[in-house]
Amino acid sequence: MSGLKSAKDVFLEKALRLYAITDSSHLGGRSLAETTEAVLRGGATMLQFREKILGFDDFVAAGREIRVLASRFAVPFIVNDRAEEAAALEADGVHLGQGDMEAGAARARLGAGKIIGISARTAAQAVRAEAAGADYLGVGAVFATATKPDAAAVSLEVLRDICRAVRIPVAAIGGINAGNAALLRGSGIRGVAVVSALFAAPAPEAAARELLRDWE
Repeated sequence: MSGLKSAKDVFLEKALRLYAITDSSHLGGRSLAETTEAVLRGGATMLQFREKILGFDDFVAAGREIRVLASRFAVPFIVNDRAEEAAALEADGVHLGQGDMEAGAARARLGAGKIIGISARTAAQAVRAEAAGADYLGVGAVFATATKPDAAAVSLEVLRDICRAVRIPVAAIGGINAGNAALLRGSGIRGVAVVSALFAAPAPEAAARELLRDWE
């Protein structure tokens, strides 16, 4: 889809190159803060705080430490699913699934300048998300993933269709690692969103560096 890009579009196209999404379930004895810092040192360009099981107070308490790290490395700090927690953390934005708060409602809660990401699996969902005010899309799962084992795969053809259907930038997610990221080149995406290949890696900093190098 053609059209002039906004300053936010241009910013996000760069920020989405290596979009790291936290996961506390496979840290190998490390703390989440320690692992997140290593991933950021390795070159992650955007960070999503994703902790499904924590209540509001525990989520915000844990998120503050991660928010400080994101600020130190000057990368956008996004909260997964939870707009109220995103507001409490003064996050840069929120990422919402198809069953979560609508993009316009999240914008009203967080403010006009915040980043709103939406998950999409079809071109129709992508177009609706853009019309509702999404700033970027997360599309997947593009490969099999242990993070969401029940997630149906999105083919490379569908990924290309989504990228052609919208003007806002798209990041692919789902089972992406240094061995397969390059297979997504030419699809139209602006970057890759990665969970376990970073946070479950024996050496997260090196894993991030390798992923960014292979993608770019």
